[in-house]
Amino acid sequence: MSEDKDKAKRSIWRFRGRKMATGLNVTVSIALAAVVLILVNCLARRYYWRQDVSIRRYYSLSPKTKQMLGHLHADIEAVSFFQKSHELFDDVVNLLEEYEYEAFRNEELAFKVKIVDPDRDRAEAERLAREYDIARANIVVFSSNGRRICLEAKDIDEYQAVLTDSGPKKQRVAFGGERAFSSAILNLVQQEKPIVYFLSGHGEHSITDHDRQSGYSRIARIIRRDSIEVKELVIAREQGIPEDCAALVIAGPDRPIPRFELDLISKYLENNGRVLLMVDPATTTGLDSLLAQWGLILLRDVVVDPSLTHTGTELVVTHYGQHDLARGLNGVQTAFYMPRSIQPVGGPRASDKPRVTVLVANSQKGWAEMDLNQSPAEFDPKVDRRGPIPVAVVVERGSTGDIELGVKPTCMVVIGDSSFVSNGWLQRGHANDSFFMCALNWLVEREALIAVGPKPTEILRLGMNRDQVRTALLTVVFAIPGGVAVLGALVWLRRRR
Repeated sequence: MSEDKDKAKRSIWRFRGRKMATGLNVTVSIALAAVVLILVNCLARRYYWRQDVSIRRYYSLSPKTKQMLGHLHADIEAVSFFQKSHELFDDVVNLLEEYEYEAFRNEELAFKVKIVDPDRDRAEAERLAREYDIARANIVVFSSNGRRICLEAKDIDEYQAVLTDSGPKKQRVAFGGERAFSSAILNLVQQEKPIVYFLSGHGEHSITDHDRQSGYSRIARIIRRDSIEVKELVIAREQGIPEDCAALVIAGPDRPIPRFELDLISKYLENNGRVLLMVDPATTTGLDSLLAQWGLILLRDVVVDPSLTHTGTELVVTHYGQHDLARGLNGVQTAFYMPRSIQPVGGPRASDKPRVTVLVANSQKGWAEMDLNQSPAEFDPKVDRRGPIPVAVVVERGSTGDIELGVKPTCMVVIGDSSFVSNGWLQRGHANDSFFMCALNWLVEREALIAVGPKPTEILRLGMNRDQVRTALLTVVFAIPGGVAVLGALVWLRRRR
């Protein structure tokens, strides 16, 4: 009897020992797993790899923005006051987090992000509103060293007015968060803004004109949003081009420019000036002789292309020439309204000869229509020229290596249309301002903002026919839950046995 008790005790102790050993093993395993998890996270914080697998790549920063963040030495704070119910809330928050993540690579840049929902974090929102002097919601504030820049929803998103059964309605066409945020950051860290002058007095588009069709007030606001100061210039009154002119914009003059003004513009170019020139078809401006000196010829024609148009009057392009100005623009749509050709002049090469690069041209299916009164345009092999025909070019003279010596090369961008960035065309939803701002930022040497354009919004629709819907319903509602139930029943029966 005692032997049975001893055996029972030994069996109990062995069972307790195995149970303790199992518990200790589980405890040690959990502890080791926790240690491994902590070590992996520590290593991932220092050595990481990140990839955007989304279709639209809304929040992927451009290489120029990453380069800018990698060279900044500042303390920057970004505060989002967007309501969670606002349609831009997720886009703004995700993009700010991407900036913060990228800034972490630069030890000299302290970039902090605060997300404040005015509807939920009332106390914090009121405190920060007093600190930043904010009186309304749905704003992003960037601050550094006592300076601050506020961006509203209209500065971040682009809308287009569309007609519906219930009347006019705003529709999102593009998300310009990266361009607006990068511009705000540059404005905070830069000591001075570049000044761009718009030539006036010869029928040019005016940056103070709010006309819904021909005005330039909308593009002027976009330029200022990119931290560039804009002013109008009347050469006859100023008797020259100001020394602080970072670039001169000549936007579609419709009458001849006087000779003495052309001489001043030519002198400005000879002194390493920067000019953005836009000329419309069927206009006499007097610029022909000036452009001829820089290897360009203006012809009285209209460039058309049946394969690159929607209505027959515009030239819609998504591919651009090989140049730093157009880096990253491929895929961004630009629509020109009946542009004229900008023809480079051939001839022997010389060291001081201007270098001409074609930015935009029609395809081989298009041509240069010489009869401006013909509608619709028809190709006449006797007088018309078959494409590709350039409508936008870059002209450069001087070595880029001279920049290190403080000597800038002369640069000029010539476009055969000025209405493509007028108020009327910008309201139609085209990303024409992206091409314009890339040209302007390149001229004023702000490469960090080149090719940082808006990202078109796309509505993703799941197209399924009736059979596909029925199959999906059976799979999701019956097949998958049924399979899980059957698997659970089999496991239960096996354990019962």
